[in-house]
Amino acid sequence: MIALRSEITRARLGERPALVGPFLAVPSPMVVEIACATRPDFVCIDMEHGPISPTMAEDMLRAAALWHVPALVRVPGPEAAAIGQALDFGAAGVLVPRVSSADEARAAVAAARFPPDGRRGLGPGRASGYGRGLPEYLRAARGLTVVALQIETVEALDALDAILAVPGIDLAFIGPGDLGVGLAASDRDTTLEAAIDDILTATASARCAAGIFTMTRRDAARYDGRVALAICGSDSTVLTDGFSAAFG
Repeated sequence: MIALRSEITRARLGERPALVGPFLAVPSPMVVEIACATRPDFVCIDMEHGPISPTMAEDMLRAAALWHVPALVRVPGPEAAAIGQALDFGAAGVLVPRVSSADEARAAVAAARFPPDGRRGLGPGRASGYGRGLPEYLRAARGLTVVALQIETVEALDALDAILAVPGIDLAFIGPGDLGVGLAASDRDTTLEAAIDDILTATASARCAAGIFTMTRRDAARYDGRVALAICGSDSTVLTDGFSAAFG
């Protein structure tokens, strides 16, 4: 299991810069290897918006492990089975989308943590060496598994303090796209940037690490000192930019 949790904590405490890595939504271990060869701090395999099957996600995690790059998995949704499966495949942690209440946050944490901190089941998957290293994996996972929750709905803004108070959350990750869509569809008199600022202020007060999505590393720089992790762009945006530069 490749550690990431301690690095997020160090970044939150200012001992190192924010961690930076891409979303990988193209279902291809080859793309994972190409991305990991650039030595990002981590990659995040995107099963929410990418056409990635469980079998493919496991193979993509193998490809990241070849380069010793920690890999998160953004699961398709907050369902416990999807969270447990991604971790059994060997993910360093999960990014859980659309968490809008404290109850949903507690359910996500419970699905990702072994007892007594949660209800995750221990099975003979890839993460445990197919059962050969179950005791060792159990000990390691308790200290290393990252639980990141996406704050990306108007409802999450209303419940933010309660969400951040849930034990076991390592990272509150801001999804500006969906948050912006939700704000535009609401009657709230606030801007997306103001909402992001409020979230970052709340995470700092709660002593919870924060993360955010931006299109580029340059965009992420505006949040220096306020986030521990930034997901910058994706394989599809890099491909689009590259083909546009070559043939557009």
